[in-house]
Amino acid sequence: MDIHAVEGHHDRHRHRRSASGVTVLAHLFGLMALILMLVWLLHYREGIDLDSNDNSNRIFNVHPFLMFFGFIFMAGEAMMAYQTVRADRQVQKFVHLFLHMVAIVLGIVGLHAAFKFHDRRGITDMYSLHSWIGIGTFSLYCLQWLLGLFVFLPPGGSVEMKARIAPLHVSGGRALLLMAICTALTGLMEKATFLQLRNQNEAHVINFLGLMILLFGIAVDLSITLGRYI
Repeated sequence: MDIHAVEGHHDRHRHRRSASGVTVLAHLFGLMALILMLVWLLHYREGIDLDSNDNSNRIFNVHPFLMFFGFIFMAGEAMMAYQTVRADRQVQKFVHLFLHMVAIVLGIVGLHAAFKFHDRRGITDMYSLHSWIGIGTFSLYCLQWLLGLFVFLPPGGSVEMKARIAPLHVSGGRALLLMAICTALTGLMEKATFLQLRNQNEAHVINFLGLMILLFGIAVDLSITLGRYI
């Protein structure tokens, strides 16, 4: 047997094990972030209710919950499903596209919650760096999804064009995930500042939540990077 073929097989096996380990780690960080998010919103911030008539804070709480679990977490799952799960290529593409679509739909609801809260409180929309980065990220994310829908999902098409666009699509997706993480962290910092939190337990929960979201994003990026060598 060709020694180069043997070495290539060993390399793929090593990368597969590494990608699988980092993927498990990403899910662990994501689960920890979700638990901390629920502790924060349900225990410290009065719960979650998009249709609340008597407590606008519950309306706002839909925003951080869905922008993490619905948008960031689902986007990370979509990326890992395509790069680290071994399956038929068309199945990978469909699952990848479907999870991104779920992220977009839930992200829209999460954005609606923020605007609805601002309307209830008479707060100006789009005044902060957090909101600027967030809207920019979400808009580019939707364009990225449309690119995948019309260029990569349909069978056939120009192989040469797909080969040219693929690196930009992959790099753009990774960049957008990191932009979404940045948006989440600036949002948590903005909320903690608005609430004037210092050394209270709630402040610690928010800090650990932000750390878990950051580690989730890093682990997802490492997972898909290693997954490309499988």
